[in-house]
Amino acid sequence: MDDHHDFGDFLQARRALITPQSAGLPGGGRRRVPGLRREELAQLAGISVEYYQRLEQGRAKHPSDEVLDALAEVLRLDRVEREHLHLLARPARPGRKDRPAGGPGPDRAVAARPELVRLLEHVRVPAMVLSDRLDVLALNPVAKRLFVHGASAAPGTWNLAVFLFLAPEAREFYVEWDRLAADTVGQLRATAGRHPEDRQLARLIDRLRAESDTFHRLWSRADVEVRTHGTKSFRHPAVGTLTFTYETLDLSGPERQRLVTLTPVPNDPTEAALHLLTTWATDSTVPPARQPQDA
Repeated sequence: MDDHHDFGDFLQARRALITPQSAGLPGGGRRRVPGLRREELAQLAGISVEYYQRLEQGRAKHPSDEVLDALAEVLRLDRVEREHLHLLARPARPGRKDRPAGGPGPDRAVAARPELVRLLEHVRVPAMVLSDRLDVLALNPVAKRLFVHGASAAPGTWNLAVFLFLAPEAREFYVEWDRLAADTVGQLRATAGRHPEDRQLARLIDRLRAESDTFHRLWSRADVEVRTHGTKSFRHPAVGTLTFTYETLDLSGPERQRLVTLTPVPNDPTEAALHLLTTWATDSTVPPARQPQDA
């Protein structure tokens, strides 16, 4: 991934979202681009137009914290977007101790720690361990019954982003597919900003951009997202719609892994359906669930 190209793309995408009126500037006349012009953003940030052009074109590679903060203020970036801007401006380099650990290596296979796998077995609700590339490293028994499409995959070989964008049945499985698609692209872009040296992640993103028009369109928006909790709904092929609250916990250590749990919404039919799935998870005589129809 070209770090400075990503930095310029992010600036340009965020600039297009700020209207002159919202920034306190006159907005009359014809405008060839949406949002602020380069010279308008430079003026509001207190820097020269020439310097801002060099930033957006990737030719100024060492902007100060003061410049980045001024740009973030004008662009109205939230906390996640501000962090992303700083990370893109100062991409990771070998030996840099002020950056997040790069993990076990960009091409090295990873697996959930045995202790985590044993922990999952004692969790009563669906739970899984993911990499920050969204590779599924471990599923507990009831999660395997929920995620029927990847339950039989070897650890680390089933990727949730690939399934979401490239498997036709994903649009039936995920009730809020459009929202989840946007969130997933934002999460992958945030991960790419933290780990620009990760070749495996770069190949994943290149594949999705090449094979999914929707992913390509969402990626071009340069949105970043970090979701640690919320709600998700699934259409299970055997028990119908299930709605959960989820919690995502980043695990310490260099492996770049996270624990995700799915708890049924209280007083919802999901509780009864989850009980049924839990029973199936301990009963090897239950036949496999049928695959959902293509959307």
